Amino acid sequence: MEWLTYAFVTVLALGVGLELWLAGRQAANVRRHRDQVPAPFAGSVTSADHAKAADYTIAKARLGRIATVVDAALALALTLGGGIAAIDAFWRGHLTAQPGLGLAVIASLALLIQLVNLPLDLYRTFGLEARFGFNRITPVLYVTDLLKGWALAALIGGPVLAATLLLMERAGPLWWVWAFGLWLMVMLFMTWAWPAFIAPLFNKFSPLKDQSLRERIEALLTRCGFASKGVFVVDNSRRSSHGNAYFTGIGRHKRIVFFDTLLERLAAPEVEAVLAHELGHFSLKHVRHRLLLSVVFGFAGLALLGWLSRQGGFYTALGVPMPSTHAALLLFVLVLPAFMFFVTPLGALWSRRHEFQADQFASRHASASELATALVKLHRDNASTLTPDPLYAAFFYSHPPPLTRIARLTGASA
Repeated sequence: MEWLTYAFVTVLALGVGLELWLAGRQAANVRRHRDQVPAPFAGSVTSADHAKAADYTIAKARLGRIATVVDAALALALTLGGGIAAIDAFWRGHLTAQPGLGLAVIASLALLIQLVNLPLDLYRTFGLEARFGFNRITPVLYVTDLLKGWALAALIGGPVLAATLLLMERAGPLWWVWAFGLWLMVMLFMTWAWPAFIAPLFNKFSPLKDQSLRERIEALLTRCGFASKGVFVVDNSRRSSHGNAYFTGIGRHKRIVFFDTLLERLAAPEVEAVLAHELGHFSLKHVRHRLLLSVVFGFAGLALLGWLSRQGGFYTALGVPMPSTHAALLLFVLVLPAFMFFVTPLGALWSRRHEFQADQFASRHASASELATALVKLHRDNASTLTPDPLYAAFFYSHPPPLTRIARLTGASA
């Protein structure tokens, strides 16, 4: 499978080049429109806010380009550069049996990758985000979150990974079918457990106290036929000033969660309109469609891994001389993103279509003008650029560009 070596290097180089070029276009386009607020936003976004959004976008693009190069270099170093092989050889001198050997190698690689990316993440949090007034997390809370994440990875991910390695080792050529069943159970368990047990380890969730807003939300839920376990406010202001809202959980255990920073900025009718948009995703079965797609991709991915893991050339072509179950997993996880990168615009296009449909749903069950006003506020307060590069937006944006989206909502309101 010598062709795989050339294919991996080729798609990785093409992907990095394309991503850097698109990021450059994004920065140039935003810089070109920095001093002129688009006419539809002239009455609601000041020149200072628009300039801040431009500077923030350009700074994020610059940091993103560095991260792209670092990630690509790390992928090459760990595969063709012999990184996985070296760590595997080290642990083979101390451990011999699965799943212990595989767990040690994978944990070492995961820790190495996180340590390599840590400086960029620290700069993003305490440099870039702080410079533009968004960061509120303290160094102590940052370290606490990091340690909690590692502990959860060990407590939950460790047993799942061990079970996967044992299946690969002992369940025969169709091990991936059993692994797929395991993955499905874990995914459903995490969807159920996250809001009730895991998320509260990081944030405080409080029932919404604003009675008038609660009544407005309950009336909207009734109109849309949506059953919820409750409406909660999360103290995201401890970490960032960015605002958001989301649903979590499954079945009757679905929760509506608002960032406290979002409720500070939006009026009650605007909150209702934002929630109506999110309800649209559920009512139009977007969440179910995305879940089904992830299941299909998970099944296909595991089937492909099941075949590749039996090909000796798969390992040698990617810098690992000794085949093993854990090496197959690591190589697959490191190499697959390079090939999947070129599917990104299709997923983004599908997501933007869903966003337009959810906006239409919100326009029928709440106020389109209030949703438009809320989106303008969110773009302004989150320093999101109003003038993205069209090609960059088409490739990466999961939400429609603001000018297009606001124009549709304004038309619906009229």
